[in-house]
This record gives sequence, structure tokens and C-alpha cells, in this order.
Amino acid sequence: MKNLFKRKKDYKGNGENKGPAKLAAKKFEYHPKIILAWAKALEGNVELLKYLNENGYEELVMASHAIKLKDKARDWLMENGYPHVMAMINASEGNAQALNWLRNNNFMLFYNMARAIDDENEGFEWINKNSTQDIFLLTKSIKKVKDDIEEAHNDIHKRSTE
Repeated sequence: MKNLFKRKKDYKGNGENKGPAKLAAKKFEYHPKIILAWAKALEGNVELLKYLNENGYEELVMASHAIKLKDKARDWLMENGYPHVMAMINASEGNAQALNWLRNNNFMLFYNMARAIDDENEGFEWINKNSTQDIFLLTKSIKKVKDDIEEAHNDIHKRSTE
């Protein structure tokens, strides 16, 4: 993958969807190999996370950290044109307002990804029918990370005693 998918440094994305909150949302379209690299990075492949960071995919790195509950990454997404990604993450955590925002602003892929991650089979069915295998696999990877976080929070043996 050496520099085959390096993004040009001057990429700015397009502020396409301005919903009721007037938040500009940059395009979120990637080659399937980048999506698969992101999925593997989410699953713990540090080399792929480093590759994404060094090749102009900072938003994917930040989304990875946001999925893992890092507040600075969540703020970064909101401040840098990715409110739709942050809404998907929030919606996948059960935030109904974020889920409605995605639907109302026609981010149907993120809407259904969030539903699938939040254990609604209809979300996976929609993705399977209307998207690609790389997105399906990415959604499964995000779901696994979120499920692992939830399990750790609910495991009395892993709780902090602070």
C-alpha cells in the first residue's frame, strides 16, 4: 500500500450538506482499500493507523479515536467538517437525537451504520442491500469495538476503583 492511496495535502472536501444546525459536512468517500485499512486499524493494527495518519486521512484516525471515546477526537471531528461522522458515532451509542439528525439530513449510510452498530439488524440489512462489502465490514469492526467498550464498562472486574 506504499503511497498508492496517499491523499493530496490540499484536500479540503466539499461542504455539501447543511442541515438545520448549519454544519458543513465534508465528503466522506474513500477507496475500498482505505475503508478496509481503517477497519483493520480500528481492530488494533497500529501500522495501518499510522499509515492513514501519514497519508492524509487524519479524519479517519480521529474517527477511530472518537469511536474509542476520546473527547479531543470528538471535538476535532466537529470542528473540522465531520459532524456527520460524529453523529454516526453518537447515534451508535444510543443517542436518538443524533440518529434523527442523520436521517433528517439524508445521511442514510451513516444512519444505517449507527443502527447496525447499536444492534438493529435492519441497519445491517440496509447496508447489505444498498452499500458495499467494505462498508459492511467497517460497520462490523466499529460494532466490535463499541461492544468491547460496553462489555468492559459492564465488567465489574475491569472497573476502575477511583
